[in-house]
Parts: sequence; C-alpha cells; structure tokens
Amino acid sequence: MFTKRRIATAVLTLATFIFAPTARPAADNGPDKKDADAAKSDATTKASSAKEKESSKDPNSAIEAELQQMKDLLNAQQQRITELETELHASRTGTDTPATAPVAAGSPTGSAAINVPTSPAITPMAAPQTGGTVLSGDQGKSPLSFKIGAADFTPGGWADFTGIFRSTDIGSGTGTTFASMPYNTGLPQAGLSELRLTAQTSRISLKVEAPISDSTHVMAYIESDFNGFQPPNAYLSTNSGTFRLRLYWADIRHDKWELMAGQSWSLLTPNRVGLSPLPADVFSTARLDTNYVAGLTYARQAGVRLVYHPTNWWAIGFALENPQQYVPSSVVFPGTGTYFSGQFDNGSGATNGGGAATNPAVPNLHPDVIVKSAFDWKVGDHALHVEADGLIRSFKDYDNLITPNTTSTVTGASAGLNANLELFPKFHLIFDSFYGAGGSRYIGALGPDVIVRPNGTLSAIHAGSGIGGFEYQVTPTFLFDGYYSGAYFARDFGLLASTATPAPTCEGVSGFTCVGYGFAGSANTNNRAIQEATFGFTKTFWANPNYGKLQFLSQSSYATRAPWYVASGAPKDAHAFIQYVDLRYVLP
Repeated sequence: MFTKRRIATAVLTLATFIFAPTARPAADNGPDKKDADAAKSDATTKASSAKEKESSKDPNSAIEAELQQMKDLLNAQQQRITELETELHASRTGTDTPATAPVAAGSPTGSAAINVPTSPAITPMAAPQTGGTVLSGDQGKSPLSFKIGAADFTPGGWADFTGIFRSTDIGSGTGTTFASMPYNTGLPQAGLSELRLTAQTSRISLKVEAPISDSTHVMAYIESDFNGFQPPNAYLSTNSGTFRLRLYWADIRHDKWELMAGQSWSLLTPNRVGLSPLPADVFSTARLDTNYVAGLTYARQAGVRLVYHPTNWWAIGFALENPQQYVPSSVVFPGTGTYFSGQFDNGSGATNGGGAATNPAVPNLHPDVIVKSAFDWKVGDHALHVEADGLIRSFKDYDNLITPNTTSTVTGASAGLNANLELFPKFHLIFDSFYGAGGSRYIGALGPDVIVRPNGTLSAIHAGSGIGGFEYQVTPTFLFDGYYSGAYFARDFGLLASTATPAPTCEGVSGFTCVGYGFAGSANTNNRAIQEATFGFTKTFWANPNYGKLQFLSQSSYATRAPWYVASGAPKDAHAFIQYVDLRYVLP
C-alpha cells in the first residue's frame, strides 16, 4: 500500500511538471506569474502532505483523493488552454470575442460569404477542378493571400499557352464565331485551315473579403484577361494581346439578403450552385473556346442584382442588366442604306473592323429584366441543382421613312430551365434550356433579337437553345467532360410592295420583296440552327497547395450551321472540326 501511495504521488508530481508549463504562453513568465506558480506549487505540496497523512488512516481513500486531485489539475489546465486560444483569436481579429467564420457553401472554389451555409442534408454542386480560384475560409486560403486591416486579399489566375486548329478558315481568334463558319463553296476560306498559338487566355484575378459584423459580409472581385480590342498589327511582330475587363463587382451580404453591383456573369447564365456570381459557381462549361459552346445562354455585362435566401437551399434573384438591341447584318430591313440598321448593334467587332462605322450608339429603351430561382437539394446521396429563370426585354425604333415621325416598341419574354445532377460521386449530368422571343443576344449573339416589318414596326424573333452533357472527375488529377449543344432561330419576315421591273417575288408572290429573316431566297447567313458536339479533358500533372498546379487541357469539337434557305446546288450546311490544346500554370 505504501508503494501504491508513493507511485500515485510521483505520477501527480510528474503531471504537474508536464502539463503546467504547456499551458503558459511564452511571454507569460514575469515576476507576478512566477510568484503565482510558486504559490500554486506550495499549495500542491501542502495538499499532497495532507493526503499522505490521510492515507495512513485509509489507503484506498488516499489514492482516490490523489486521483481526484489529478483530474482537477487537468481540468484547470484545459480551461487555461481554452482561455489562451480565445485571447489569441481576439488579438488577431481585434475583437473581444471570437468572430464567427463564414461557412463555406458549394463549390470547392467556394463562395462562403455569398452562398448560404449548407446543412448535411443539402449539398450544393461542386465545380470541376479546372480553375485557379481558391477556397474561402482560413483552412483553404491561398498562400498568396494577404491581409490589410480586416480585409483578406486573394490573388488568382493562370498563365496559358494555347494552340488552336480549325479545319476551315473561320477567321476567329480565341473564340469560334459559329455563326460565320464558311460553306464548302465559300472559297478560299473553306479550302483553308487555320492554326494559332496564343497566350491571350491567360487570366489574373483578385478577390477581397471583409466582415462588417457577425451578420454582414462584403466581397469584391475583379478578373481580367488579354482578349481585348486588337491593334491592326496585333499578330505581326508583337502579338499585343490587349488587357481587358472581364468581371468587376462588389457584393454585400446581410442576413438573408444579398446585393451585388458591377460587371458580372449575367444572372441568366446557368449556375452550378445557388445564385453566386463567383466564376467557379457559374456554369460556362469546361471548354477552352472563349465562345464556350454553341447554345450556351450567357453574358458578361454591367448590372445590379438583389438576391434573397429564404432557406439554406433556396435563393431568389432579381437583376437589372445592360440592354443592347442586336440585329446582325444578315437581316434585310425596309428601305435602303442604314436608316433602320443603324438603330441596332450589328455585331461589328474591334474598333478597327470594317463594320465599325455601322455600329453607332444603340437607343436602348430600358434595362433587361431577369428573375431567377435556384434550388440545391440532396436526392438520396445525389446532389441536385435546379434553377428556373425569366427574361424581359424591350426594343424601340424610330421611323420617318415609311410612316413619318413614328416610333415602334415591342417587348419579348423568354424563360429557361437548368439542372445539374450528381448521378454518382464526381459524375455530373447537365441539362440547360432556354426559349422565347427577343432573347437571341443571350444565345451567343448567333441570331437577331428583332426584325423591322415592311410598315416600320418591330417584331421579336423567337429563339431557343439547349445543352446536354456530363462532367466526370475520374480521379483527383483527371477530369473528362462532353457536351452536345445547339441554338435555333425562327424565321420572321414580311412582304414589301415593289415597283421594280422585272417584278420581284417574295415567297412566290409577284410584285413584292421580302424584308426580315429566314425567307425563301434569303442569304445563307440567315441561320436556322447551329449545333456542336464537343468533348475534352483536363490532366493535372503536378499540384502543390503552396506552389500552384500544372495542367494540360484539350478540347475537340465538331460544329455545323444550317441556313433557312438552300439554293439549288448549294451546300445544305457548313461544318468545321475544331481542336484546342493548352498548357496551363494555375496560381496557388
């Protein structure tokens, strides 16, 4: 019994020397602390002596008392450690109590401040591991992150070396102009191929996050690449890829409300999770083509967005975005010259382009109005993102050519339904759809928004698009994906009386000419349908959270376009094979 008491006393003394120093911070060793430690040691010694005396009377009770004393000491040390952690957190955040860290929701590239926290029962979609955006929250911070005041600054982006091959000379840059693929009779372009090497798709970004209070959080994001307007000698001696603004917005989240303003992906663009504006949470496919796929509904433009989060799995958004009434040169207008065509954006490209003179300021009537509701559910073990959206656009023209001093307005409405289902782990099925009147500009501007009828009034063109595909993260370093997509534009035209000789005919009616889009005899630029089948992969050769990652990306596509009218002996469609390869270094 004597031996047991001595062993217990030795264990207690050893625990005192082991645990007591580990609970002290390095700087907590002043005279007052030493005196306090000495007093504590004396008290421990006295207590041990008392327990030894007590143990001579009852050995079992002495051992129990010594064990209880050891437990009390350990509890005290644990409490002191908790207090030190609290003090350390307060010194970092500048608050008296620990701040509540935002809970990450959704994509692995994260939108902690913008998307609502998720419960275990509801898991949003994860974006494919192709980008360079970093996690939100302390545990996922990029090593490049730095702090100014209470704000966290996170740089991002990547450096690209891209090779582009097209089987016909479409004359595109990093984005394929699907609406102008040459027919095999369109020589010499159809008899040539094109090959380009570029670094223009390299990208840089900066995300800034700052907590205002426990319930209010601010985030700002800017992103740029080098696909801006090109000078005339851009591809000759210096390959001067011009720096351009892709995204620049600020978002403030307060409780269930969220307000965003600036240039962002349109609210009409499909999301992977919630209604987040962060690029990784937006579905723009995993393609290298900077025009993505034929049929994707999207825009990047200025706007203001208000989002309400009723629950952690449901979001409702309302946006006012920049309008731009669009009618390409393929549409036939009444009259001659550019009287009506000059009132619309005709899609002319860079400022040095030949069509720039016919692209004046566009007289838009009011902002485009977009509403959208998104749901993120869990169906068994399968994550499901579903969203529905609507678009309202109005157009206006002035007529002093046919009916003097009159104006015409027309309003078109469109709607979309999108879904993203995790069929099994890391394998996502994707379905996007869009249809309505006056929404062609959001389908890659592949068709007209409206036409001008023979009497000078406007008519909205019906158009639709869709995407079906999959994305499969086969391994942590290998992503495989494929999509089939398409866009459709209805024909709309009218008969304009003509006194020309010989008498013209329109749709078999003599003495009339056709104005509008898609009529018999129209140019083969009046596209009825554009389709694309594409697949690709992303292979990560090397990745390190401190140094970034090195990837190889590939895209193979086959695209076709079919006109409304095919003349006798003319090809019924145009087609092209498109290949992209890319070596990418992603910032950590």
